[in-house]
Amino acid sequence: MNLSESRDLPADKVIALYAANGWSAASKPQELCNALHNSHSIVSAWIGKELVGLGNALSDGFLVVYYPHLLVLPSYHGQGIGGRILEHLKMKYHGFHQHILVADGRTIEFYKKHGFEQAGSTQPMWIYQGADH
Repeated sequence: MNLSESRDLPADKVIALYAANGWSAASKPQELCNALHNSHSIVSAWIGKELVGLGNALSDGFLVVYYPHLLVLPSYHGQGIGGRILEHLKMKYHGFHQHILVADGRTIEFYKKHGFEQAGSTQPMWIYQGADH
């Protein structure tokens, strides 16, 4: 498996990855591709020519980094791909004051294994147009 920070991602492969994971962003392909392209950082995982994973970060570049997306093709779950993508991003932002993400029931233990913990008594809040959570 190879990791890449290239922003030149084939839209069809990106949409297929999101659709395979049931993410509603797949229904907005142009907006999704624009959002990823304009992320502060993006890391994709490849096995040959197959896009098997992707993660991105939004950041002010100095203090705070937010990790909104981390996906791996379901047929590759449990093989360490998501962990490698996340650790690559964490190293890129090493020393930042805050690393933030939102985890739901399906991902909480995964993120705990990578050093994240519940942020005190905070509660995530959003205005969300999707129905996949």
